[in-house]
Amino acid sequence: MIFEHFALNVNNPIEIAEWYSENLEMKIVRKIDEAPFTHFLADKTGRVVIEVYNNSKAKIINLKSKHSLEFHLAFMVKNADEVKNNLIHAGAVFEEDLILNDGSHLVMLRDPFGMPLQICERGVPMMNIEL
Repeated sequence: MIFEHFALNVNNPIEIAEWYSENLEMKIVRKIDEAPFTHFLADKTGRVVIEVYNNSKAKIINLKSKHSLEFHLAFMVKNADEVKNNLIHAGAVFEEDLILNDGSHLVMLRDPFGMPLQICERGVPMMNIEL
């Protein structure tokens, strides 16, 4: 079995897809241009996919109500400070900055839509992937 995607029913899937494409190096790999405006976004490895859509048959997730420890999307980066500053400039909101014992630098932000984001500059990489 292979994990395919993670889905979220949100208020503004088109805007989220555009912001993630422009600011988090994600690529729209499939989309529907009419309701429910489904967008599948892949990271630059093509391994991880997030689906966002707006379907009235189900409750919309209130992203702003989710504590970042309850739910967040995490992105591995080379330079957490640089990415943090770029994302804040693009409309993200800073929440927390941590340095762990293994040298990892973790930055918690919220995207402009309220979704918790974690930027991870790992002291010891969890995956053998070239950034």
